[in-house]
Amino acid sequence: MALKPNSTDTRTRSSIQIFIVVGLCCFFYILGAWQRSGFGKGDSIALEMTKHSADCSIVPTLNFETHHAGEVGNVDESEKPKSFEPCHPRYVDYTPCQDQSRAMTFPRDNMIYRERHCPREEEKLHCLVPAPNGYVTPFPWPKSRDYVPYANAPYKALTIEKAIQNWIQYEGNVFRFPGGGTQFPQGADKYIDQLAKVIPITNGMVRTALDTGCGVASWGAYLWSRNVIAMSFAPRDSHEAQVQFALERGVPAVIGVLGTIKMPYPSRAFDMAHCSRCLIPWGANGKSYILYLNGMYMKEVDRVLRPGGYWVLSGPPINWRNNYRAWQRPKKELEEEQKKIEEVAKLLCWEKKHEKGEIAVWQKRVNDEACSGRQHNSQANFCKAEEANDVWKTVGVVKIAVKYIASALSMFMPAFILASHLYKKMDACLTPYPDVSNPEEVAGGKLKPFPERLYAVPPRVASGSVPGVSVETYQGDNEKWKKHVGAYKKINRLIDSGRYRNILDMNAGLGGFAAALDSPKLWVMNVMPTIAEKDTLGVIFERGLIGIYHDWCEAFSTYPRTYDLIHAHGLFSLYKDKCNLEDILLEMDRILRPEGAVIFRDEVDVLIKVKKITAGMRWDTKMVDHEDGPLVPEKILVAVKRYWVVGANSTSVQ
Repeated sequence: MALKPNSTDTRTRSSIQIFIVVGLCCFFYILGAWQRSGFGKGDSIALEMTKHSADCSIVPTLNFETHHAGEVGNVDESEKPKSFEPCHPRYVDYTPCQDQSRAMTFPRDNMIYRERHCPREEEKLHCLVPAPNGYVTPFPWPKSRDYVPYANAPYKALTIEKAIQNWIQYEGNVFRFPGGGTQFPQGADKYIDQLAKVIPITNGMVRTALDTGCGVASWGAYLWSRNVIAMSFAPRDSHEAQVQFALERGVPAVIGVLGTIKMPYPSRAFDMAHCSRCLIPWGANGKSYILYLNGMYMKEVDRVLRPGGYWVLSGPPINWRNNYRAWQRPKKELEEEQKKIEEVAKLLCWEKKHEKGEIAVWQKRVNDEACSGRQHNSQANFCKAEEANDVWKTVGVVKIAVKYIASALSMFMPAFILASHLYKKMDACLTPYPDVSNPEEVAGGKLKPFPERLYAVPPRVASGSVPGVSVETYQGDNEKWKKHVGAYKKINRLIDSGRYRNILDMNAGLGGFAAALDSPKLWVMNVMPTIAEKDTLGVIFERGLIGIYHDWCEAFSTYPRTYDLIHAHGLFSLYKDKCNLEDILLEMDRILRPEGAVIFRDEVDVLIKVKKITAGMRWDTKMVDHEDGPLVPEKILVAVKRYWVVGANSTSVQ
């Protein structure tokens, strides 16, 4: 006869089983949380740094004030870092890709010699570009708009050459900028007031502007008070130090020229473009200007001009009948030039809104519906729509070929032929409008007025034009960067103080960093690396911000000591195995002001390599944990460039 099971034993076994199951569930829950935290993905290194190093703390000892620097963080003495020596004093204003001596070896036709011509690998400098003797921190904005310390850019040529036009005056130990220009000797303010009678500058609908051939950028400087941000450019040495003066004043500017290659901006980027006697041959004729007979430069402006945007041309040949004597140019030549401009504007379907005195204003149509007639015009050759943002150099086969066979080919052909294939050539075609569903619709989407557009969903995001970026992705990115910037402000309390005027974001993404920093005290140059997975520079412009395409394997188109603060998020992970990280850091040092600051945000193993290189660059650094805690593998490395000048020792608290 079978024994009846004991009910007490059964209950005991059931309790044990339940206990085991609950225990296993808890174990695997904890294990999953541990894995999601990132612990184990390089964080054993981070944890050791947190435990044993003072580097992973909020940085009370790193001094961001001017004329002082912070303490050097703990450095592993087992392997001494490479020390970089100062460059020769002749390189104090060195611009690698616009070097004057190299430029003069290229053809002058079509301004080729003023375009980007970067040094080959064996020609690169591996030293620290010094500041000039007497260099001081620029004045804070808005005083910097009107005054620049003489020692920072000691060049007086413009004070003589442009004396009657009120560009610049030398007064003791400073330059003063009265706000004048070739076309507005009475001041940029009055000139802008004239434009505002035709263009809605004050209601927020005109936010981004392009100033071609900017001089010392007084037009852009005085637009700032109207909440308009201008991207200004001019060639190196066309007028001595003009772009350098613009940057010392705290005005956004880059070295650039309209020559044979495309401007490094996306399509439909600017609300307004401007040329004030900029010496660009928009409607030139004659054999030496054969490139421009098809209106190529105006077509390139049309590419970057937003539907409904404005183009301002002041100076020759506008109203030539009344002005030809003052310009000392033949009537026939000026008449032909303006006729050509009018013909190209008609082909582009721009509407002429104003011509008075020496100022003319055209407006680009909001869509192609009113321009249907040009489809049958034999001169209306349209570009491929998918190539509208394709502005940087060819990569892949061409790049590899240049890298491995340039030295051999250089024996048989001039250097400029090799270089000419590296950047996208300007097209003589018309950039098509995006499709619309009705005649009133703005092609590409209507923008909100600024500042509302800063956080409104950009049309390129709303329409799904950027693969992988949804409305939810965009909004989440904004919240993330508000959090990140909040953490930065706790680390460096000078960010909001006006200490940093010119700011560079080397890997801008959707522009969240710049948006979170938005302030009348500063501006951000948002750089879209040409090797980035997603091209989001058009989104950045639709937010009312400015930016530029660039490959950080090459030098940036700016002078030394341009930026007060540099931000590099994920940049060194992006360029890992693409080019020498040392070269990127030396370029950052070149364009960073003495006592300027850098914020790196990247994986901890990458930042350790960066920190090791910067130990030999006269920078003081500290590693900081991610704002979510020490177990997150992404860290923050903050740095301050020490103050030092030609022939002098650096300042540092050792």
